[in-house]
Amino acid sequence: MLVATCNVNGIRAAVRKGFSAWLAETSPDVLLLQEVRAPEDLLPELIGDSYQVFAHASALAGRAGVVIALQKKYTAGAVQAGLPAAAGESAEPDVDTGRWLEVDVPELETTFISAYLHSGVADKPEKMQAKYAHLDKVSTRLEQIQAAPRQKHILVAGDFNIVYGEKDIKNWKSNHNKTSGVLDKEIAYLHKWFGEFGYVDVQRHLAGDMQGPYTWWSQRGKAFDNDAGWRIDYQMSDANLAARAVMQRVDRAPSYAERFSDHAPLVIEYK
Repeated sequence: MLVATCNVNGIRAAVRKGFSAWLAETSPDVLLLQEVRAPEDLLPELIGDSYQVFAHASALAGRAGVVIALQKKYTAGAVQAGLPAAAGESAEPDVDTGRWLEVDVPELETTFISAYLHSGVADKPEKMQAKYAHLDKVSTRLEQIQAAPRQKHILVAGDFNIVYGEKDIKNWKSNHNKTSGVLDKEIAYLHKWFGEFGYVDVQRHLAGDMQGPYTWWSQRGKAFDNDAGWRIDYQMSDANLAARAVMQRVDRAPSYAERFSDHAPLVIEYK
């Protein structure tokens, strides 16, 4: 089972820049995309005939949007778009829409979740408040789906917009507790998910104690050329599925000009 996840930073632009060639060459069984920023009815044509496409668009035009695409040899089960509201809550606020999508694939015994978590802005309290509120809801959902699983395995993949530790960002000291994504309060959520909740950071499980591998590089300066990146895209699974992971790679473009997104796809194979 080959699973790929990528924040495409606008799928229409990504297709113009080479996304389709990468997809044809990689041919993952399951493809999870974030920040597609396109109407749902355009996505099947953009992704291609080999896949059945499930999507959750943002209520805010030109923002967010998540996708799970399955090769057509698989049959989808239950589909849930968005995080379920708690008792007494109304529907998702617009800023949270297009960030969470669940699709069951009974043949693979797995519930797949494409997640695009808020980025936040460290010096804008309203942005951080929205981020922490969303992270709280994600934590609640991760506990719920563990307590009442629909399938044997759970795999959450996507752009979490948080580094886990010093090995996940080239310039730790200059960003730690100064930049959103590198704040201790944000990182505590990952420690909860990978600790108390028992989920596994599958890429780190396979890569070991090394610097990186990074999945995102700023568009500014020479970040890509200097590999001054961040590891903020994850595949997070239950421990039993993580034990079946045999290969991880980041499909980093050969050059800045050849990128189809500021993120690179994270590809993991499970036996």
